[in-house]
Amino acid sequence: MKHILLVDDDEDDRDFFRSVLTSIESSLVYQAAENGQDALQKLNSGIPLPDLIFLDLNMPVMGGKQFLAEVKKRSHLKDIPIVILSTSSDKATISDTIDLGAVEFLTKPNKLSLLEGRLREILNNPTYHRK
Repeated sequence: MKHILLVDDDEDDRDFFRSVLTSIESSLVYQAAENGQDALQKLNSGIPLPDLIFLDLNMPVMGGKQFLAEVKKRSHLKDIPIVILSTSSDKATISDTIDLGAVEFLTKPNKLSLLEGRLREILNNPTYHRK
């Protein structure tokens, strides 16, 4: 059973993402956080650690890049693969997040079928799962 954490401040995006994920794999455990600070609190609270984190970049309180840097500094979290899920497609932003330790950068597609296809690829790729 896969545990997935989505960190995104947009409630509609969280709901949309959850429905796409559960249509792909109904047995997965889905959790959400509204920003990086909320996500760190959840990760440090004793919840089962996720196998994979999907992370938005532009959020209030603690943005995605700061969260990514914080996770990679912590020994109990640093091996959790993080996929950036952002509206951005800026090459510098993509490069920065990969340099910080993200395993993939996924620009939020505007079509359900495109998101479903990419999520299916990521979920089925063993490279993107916590060791």
